[in-house]
Amino acid sequence: MNLKKGTVRKSTGSWYTVKLEGGETVECRIKGKFRLDGLPLTNPVAVGDEVKVNLEEEGIGTIHEILPRKNYVVRQSPRKKHSLHLLASNVDQAVLIVTIVEPNLKPGFIDRYLLMTEPYNIPVVIVFNKADLYDEGHLNVFEYLRDIYGEIGYQVLLTSATASTGLEALKDSLKDKISLVSGQSGVGKSTLINAIQPQLNLRTGELSDYSGKGQHTTTFAEMHDLDFGGTIIDTPGIKTLSFNNLELLDVAHNFREFFELSSQCKFGGQCLHRSEPGCAVKRVLEEGLISELRYSNYLAILDEIENQNYWEIKDW
Repeated sequence: MNLKKGTVRKSTGSWYTVKLEGGETVECRIKGKFRLDGLPLTNPVAVGDEVKVNLEEEGIGTIHEILPRKNYVVRQSPRKKHSLHLLASNVDQAVLIVTIVEPNLKPGFIDRYLLMTEPYNIPVVIVFNKADLYDEGHLNVFEYLRDIYGEIGYQVLLTSATASTGLEALKDSLKDKISLVSGQSGVGKSTLINAIQPQLNLRTGELSDYSGKGQHTTTFAEMHDLDFGGTIIDTPGIKTLSFNNLELLDVAHNFREFFELSSQCKFGGQCLHRSEPGCAVKRVLEEGLISELRYSNYLAILDEIENQNYWEIKDW
């Protein structure tokens, strides 16, 4: 068997498009079962995976091996709450596209997304899109959030495909990197990508009139090359993010500024920063030195995980 190395460029669930090192593109199925650190996955192979493929006939092959990943981004499956969905692997950064209006930014959405990237220290660029729709109040919200996330080390951009705002800054952040691009449904992700790379001609959609919610225009993950250097992995719009797969301490350890302070807590890395005595996070919060919004979102996620576990025990 003559195995050839390649990179997964597209995943539709049962078929994977693999670009071989020589430039040839092959449609592949999976040979055998693959698992990720023993976790239950709905999809064992991700866009960005480096794989070894056996060519069976022209243009058709079988994935026999997944090479070691430098990182990956995984989320709880929206359909199977006890399974995980692999979004992408081997990325240099994630680009989260949100907007304050049309649709409204969901409370806590940014912090929920960051829980998927922090475990592997994947840098995140937070892009506030549709700036042409922002009034003075919306701009104040943007500046408030920009200060919160900028202060703890995330790059924050303001963009508009319609008004060509911030496009060069976005291109600079993408240049020569492999970037996972994600966002809520309806935030204008595909329109924004088309604005910086028109030849991709990604399908775009309008907001649903009756609900104000976005509709999925990307139906599967796919990797695209950028002519100014770099690669993006475009993913379907995200409607919800839940964390049945996380323990409480996973959350505490992946709010970066809380974890940094935890060494000063009486209970160190075991502190959940709620009612524990001698908690450095609570002390700094009272001093106004960390974000009340981030702390509130943090508590909401802890409560959600505890409630999920409680009802599962009751059901059992």
